[in-house]
Amino acid sequence: MLTGLPHVFKSEIPVGPVAAVLFALFLAGCSDHAGSSTWMGRDIADVMSSEHGAVWLDRPERDAEELPGRLFAALRLNASDHVADIGAGTGFFTFPLAARVPHGRVHAVEVHQALVDTLRARAERRGVRNVVPVLGSVDNPSLPEERLDLVLIVSSYHEFSHPQDMMSHIFRALRPGGRLVIVEYRGEDATIPVEPLHRMSEAQIRLEMEAAGFVWLDTLDILPMQHVVTFRRPVAP
Repeated sequence: MLTGLPHVFKSEIPVGPVAAVLFALFLAGCSDHAGSSTWMGRDIADVMSSEHGAVWLDRPERDAEELPGRLFAALRLNASDHVADIGAGTGFFTFPLAARVPHGRVHAVEVHQALVDTLRARAERRGVRNVVPVLGSVDNPSLPEERLDLVLIVSSYHEFSHPQDMMSHIFRALRPGGRLVIVEYRGEDATIPVEPLHRMSEAQIRLEMEAAGFVWLDTLDILPMQHVVTFRRPVAP
């Protein structure tokens, strides 16, 4: 899934010439059915429908905006962990994750073939052998069952058109005791310059993940604008 789309940001933010071009590219590729579906009292946001989003995902200021190093530190990864990056885009999180699990594997899941091809090409160009690009679908991430130590979903869950199906598959992909980390723009904070449709409260995230069978572990507000909410798949008694 493509995330960080310019149409999620409120219009009063100043937009420079380059950002304006990116904004136009995104609007050209966005679907027009935002809010047409609901889940557990929440409108489901629209999803980017083309590869135009790669330009936005690779913007140079993204590191400063999202401070991914804080997230990586909070994940407490082991070198041999098997991880899934759901909505991997062009690999902003995928490749740093791969560097942190040199003896493990990162499944980079996307629903656009063009982005899967981009991930594969970048992995080959960088000589990264522990990234596995995966073409998923809107209702199935196509992951192996009970193999993953961690599933990371950054600013993508709110766009899942089939959240119940997706989370059921993700639940089964995690090993018992494996962790799920959801990162979403904070829905409770009206000062965050992101449209409400593209934000989620901690309470809503917990409501939906706990309904899917996950157990809440903690919520960290270590990022400038996003919740980091961690769950685990229960260990069978």
